[in-house]
Order: sequence, then structure tokens, then C-alpha cells
Amino acid sequence: MAATFELFVDSQGEYRWRLKHANGNIIATSGEGYASKQKAKQGLESVKTNAPDADVVDSVDAKR
Repeated sequence: MAATFELFVDSQGEYRWRLKHANGNIIATSGEGYASKQKAKQGLESVKTNAPDADVVDSVDAKR
């Protein structure tokens, strides 16, 4: 089973998304709340569209 995006409403009444691994672990979140379900869906679709080619920046070694 693949990872799945989950839409939910947080304790403040804002819409958010999270990406859950098949084992149930949360591996990514929206990082912000959205005023509407539609905007939350647009945010997760943006990640799905843009993330496959995203660069990986290693900031761990830069701080040492």
C-alpha cells in the first residue's frame, strides 16, 4: 500500500493535510491551516505536482 494524503480539520477549525505512510507514520504535513477544504486540497496538489523534482538541501553539515 502506498502513502496517502489525509485531509482533516484541526482544533482551531482550519483545514490541513498530512501524508501518511502505509505503516501509519505521518511523513509530511501542510505546515499551515487553510480557511477552506478547497485551499487545503490545492496545497496538497501543489506538493504532489512540484515535489518529485524538488532539490534536497543538506543544511545539517552547513551548521557544523
